Amino acid sequence: MRRELSAGAVLVRRMAGRWWLAAMRPQGKPPGTWALPKGLVEAGEADAAAAAREAYEETGVRGRVDRRLGVVRYVYTWEGERVFKLVVFFLVRAGRGRIGELPPGLEREVAEARWLPLDEAPRLLSYRGEREMAALARQELPDEPL
Repeated sequence: MRRELSAGAVLVRRMAGRWWLAAMRPQGKPPGTWALPKGLVEAGEADAAAAAREAYEETGVRGRVDRRLGVVRYVYTWEGERVFKLVVFFLVRAGRGRIGELPPGLEREVAEARWLPLDEAPRLLSYRGEREMAALARQELPDEPL
């Protein structure tokens, strides 16, 4: 079985007194299919750097890696071949950029990107492992007022 290593980001920003996460809808998926930014770790690239890169490429927002949250494991089939996938997720604090202003060419992968309330992530994110990572991120973040 083929193996893949990816890195993902729970990219967060505090706005209007609450935490928000950046989510994206993959191209070809129906409206309401929300996922966290993630992608393959390139040769020689650190997984934390890959998470920050993927967050930018798939949302348009640059971020600073805060800490590792956990790992999601699953198996999928691609062109008849089973693939074992490991995705290392990081908590990433949002910096510069505007949500949805993607680097050129990324519209092939991403249909749209937007901020979603972090507290609602368990209901809004489409994939169980990503919902778990968002819940872990929420536990790590303070509740201080703005």
